[in-house]
Amino acid sequence: MTGTRQFTISLILLILIITLGSLGYVVIEGWDVMDSLFMTVITLTTVGFGVVHPMGKAGQVFTIALIFIGGGFFIYVVGAIVQFMVEGQIRAILGRRKLDRKMSHLKDHYIICGYGRIGKVLCHQLTLHKRLEFAVIEQNPELVPVLEEDKRLYIIGDASSEACLLRAGIKKAKCLVAALATDTDNVFLVLTARQLNPDILIMARSSYKETESKLRAAGANLVESPYDMGAASMAQKILRPTVTSFLDLAVNRKDQDIQMEELPVTDKSPLVNIMLKDTGIRQKYNLIIVALKKANGDMEFNPSFETIFKAGDTVIAVGKDNDLMRLEKVLNPER
Repeated sequence: MTGTRQFTISLILLILIITLGSLGYVVIEGWDVMDSLFMTVITLTTVGFGVVHPMGKAGQVFTIALIFIGGGFFIYVVGAIVQFMVEGQIRAILGRRKLDRKMSHLKDHYIICGYGRIGKVLCHQLTLHKRLEFAVIEQNPELVPVLEEDKRLYIIGDASSEACLLRAGIKKAKCLVAALATDTDNVFLVLTARQLNPDILIMARSSYKETESKLRAAGANLVESPYDMGAASMAQKILRPTVTSFLDLAVNRKDQDIQMEELPVTDKSPLVNIMLKDTGIRQKYNLIIVALKKANGDMEFNPSFETIFKAGDTVIAVGKDNDLMRLEKVLNPER
């Protein structure tokens, strides 16, 4: 029997025994409801206040029965209620410590501030990338059951406070997403986050066009409007339905057989300073190289076979997930 069910049954039985005890005094002794209730409670709790009114033999027998039958059961019920409350608190404390312990080990992770409609969908998409870790900061305590059900690492508190950001490991984080309900909250959040970690990548949600400049001035690297993105996506589905269908398959991971991934090239990779034609990527990994982003930010689409891989480049490839993982281990051996 679960703790919650046991607590509920115990509470119902407690109310039942008090009701039956009070009803007994009303019927046997003819007392009013308040006196009968008072007599029942002091009898069950054995506080020893004495008899409320003189009673006959039948009332005395009923009181004896109430003490033997109801007294022990009353103690059991109260103990069950106390146990439920204490165990609930212990579970909450232990659960919170477990979350904090996991959060303390995070590194190069993502911090999602806000678990509303945008934040929840964003976390779901990040979950599809099994090698990516993230933590959520949410102010509304009513969302705790949702966060627990979704198995998120989370902190309940004000995302713009230094204490919450430090608990979420902002000094070791790779990226922070400001997805709070209002642009004003996001501006304060970005300001605080940028002060705590000057090097972190910050993406902020903007509801209004005029707020974008304020968010960038506060320190956001990227500012996105869900409404603009949604409208642009709808337009592309109308104008280029086949292209968008392919991108949905590759980027949104709706088809696990086809993936598009970006893979960084580190200085430890054996493919550094090797021409694309000599890497054997096509033959060994059955992948298509769509583009190559150079360390200086230049994007080279459909790179030629004479393109040379350099440390700091990012390879954008399309293929099966297992093949992409094998290539990633070559491009970034230390991962």
